[in-house]
Amino acid sequence: MRKLQVQGVHHITLTGADRQTSLDFWEGVLGMPFIFDQPNLDNPDEGHLYFDPGDGRLITIFTNEARAPVHRRTPTDPGCVHHLAFNVSKATFSQTIDRLDARGIGHSGVKDRGFMDSIYFKDPLGLLIELACYRFEPPMGCSHADVMIEAHRRRVAQGDHHIAEVHLADAIEALVARRQQSLSEDRSAKDPYGRG
Repeated sequence: MRKLQVQGVHHITLTGADRQTSLDFWEGVLGMPFIFDQPNLDNPDEGHLYFDPGDGRLITIFTNEARAPVHRRTPTDPGCVHHLAFNVSKATFSQTIDRLDARGIGHSGVKDRGFMDSIYFKDPLGLLIELACYRFEPPMGCSHADVMIEAHRRRVAQGDHHIAEVHLADAIEALVARRQQSLSEDRSAKDPYGRG
């Protein structure tokens, strides 16, 4: 047997209500450009809207004018989507609470996740949305996943409960040491101030 090796999320498709609700939320609240529109090729009674979440991938929504928004929480049974998380910059993250409050959108407030900060709120159809902001930038040539696996290994080796910023900082240092060559024979930490 051989694997079917994936190389990233191609798109995520959600069942929406009416067209305008989708446009107002995905572009009007989350700022995702509306880039493509066509009928649902498997159901002629539905539209199919495409949005760019910021990385060139796609979030697509099946819409139907006969469906009204349902505001209760979407199911969290096994096999259901619990939430969708979107990356935001620190600048945007620091404005999130004020901007949600200005719209009257209830939210979780800031949640400390150790390696990132998160804020949760529901879309108009009850789907839980997370806006996440990493607390680190990966070294050149590395991904966030590279840092996370290295930080995880350090956390486990130290017997710590969850990834904290110290694990991230040490992981980044280790990745730079492995990936970036140096003319120095000894790259260990030094005290150039001569204080011992």
